[in-house]
Amino acid sequence: MSPAGRTAPPQAAHAAEIFRNAAADLEAERNRLAVLRPELVFEDVPAPKKLAPFAAVLAAAVHTGGTEIATGRLVLLYDPACQPGWAGPFRIVAQIQAELDPEAAVDPLLGQVGWSWLIEALDARAARYAAPSGTVTRVVTEGFGAKGDEPAATEFELRASWSPAEPGGEREQPSLAGHVTAWCDALCAAAGVPPPEPGVSALPPPVARQRAASARSGTSAASGDGPRGPAVT
Repeated sequence: MSPAGRTAPPQAAHAAEIFRNAAADLEAERNRLAVLRPELVFEDVPAPKKLAPFAAVLAAAVHTGGTEIATGRLVLLYDPACQPGWAGPFRIVAQIQAELDPEAAVDPLLGQVGWSWLIEALDARAARYAAPSGTVTRVVTEGFGAKGDEPAATEFELRASWSPAEPGGEREQPSLAGHVTAWCDALCAAAGVPPPEPGVSALPPPVARQRAASARSGTSAASGDGPRGPAVT
């Protein structure tokens, strides 16, 4: 995790130090969750360079029985000048993608439910936030011609951003552990994997994914092969 690097002296050194501490918090929580939640597989990816002077990113995938069933990214942005729409110098941008069963895909409340996964997770983890914003999208993919026999697939995508906050703004750097954990909780909820602690309701995983995971698990057990690595995009 490294700064994108646009801030000029004399505040540059101080801003860089604040961001290094924030990025270290992010990394520490990722390492903690990697141990506590074996279904989460984290991957190092480059941080965006044009969104803010400083940026760090986490990428994760949810695996069940060796099958990847959901992916997500969390980007931490830091701009000492505070960009329009932000409620402070820090901003978190999160993305979650998961496949849905056709029955869940047509639920008119899917958007509200998907958004509630994140908000409930933030509240459950006591992660203070301000100015939340986001969208929930469902995309249906159908095959035609040579692909006509392939079943339709529906993908759920949540894009959200919010500003981590501290009561009264006492600290220059807000606590980020709860935000990372809440994002992971929401990611697992979208994948149908319940959180280790109560507070966030998970969506039952699609039947097709459950069967694929079971089949893959049985094959791996028979062959001795372990789970494959994530393919985060």
